[in-house]
Amino acid sequence: MAAKSFRFTDFLIRFLVALVLVFATYNPSRYSLYHWFIQTPDKLDPLLAFAAVVVLIGWVVYLRATVRSLGVIGTLLAFAFFATLTWLMIDYNILSVENIKVLTYVVLVMLAAIIATGMSWSHIRRRMSGQLDVDEVDGD
Repeated sequence: MAAKSFRFTDFLIRFLVALVLVFATYNPSRYSLYHWFIQTPDKLDPLLAFAAVVVLIGWVVYLRATVRSLGVIGTLLAFAFFATLTWLMIDYNILSVENIKVLTYVVLVMLAAIIATGMSWSHIRRRMSGQLDVDEVDGD
């Protein structure tokens, strides 16, 4: 049975897992699944394939939960929110488009924030509004 309470630490755990997932997939430091795949001469390495499947499972879980929880429009709004936030930070010279590495890190963190919010949104919405999200499950 799912826990009735949802704390900020529960969101932080989801956010940290999302950060690991996003940064394991790609990051500018060149230590990621993407760089491993590009740099390896043996594309059919079983360890690489296993890692890719594990990362793909993580993406499917997070993206499916995000779209189911936020909906397509909510997910697009979350992307629009963070895109305009990034634009605002660039416009106010908080971020520089000259430093692509830093900009990439900011975008990756924002992507992790979106999918962590998607994983947590049903709990957050229930706390804010008292409304409960329930998936229909057919019984025997």
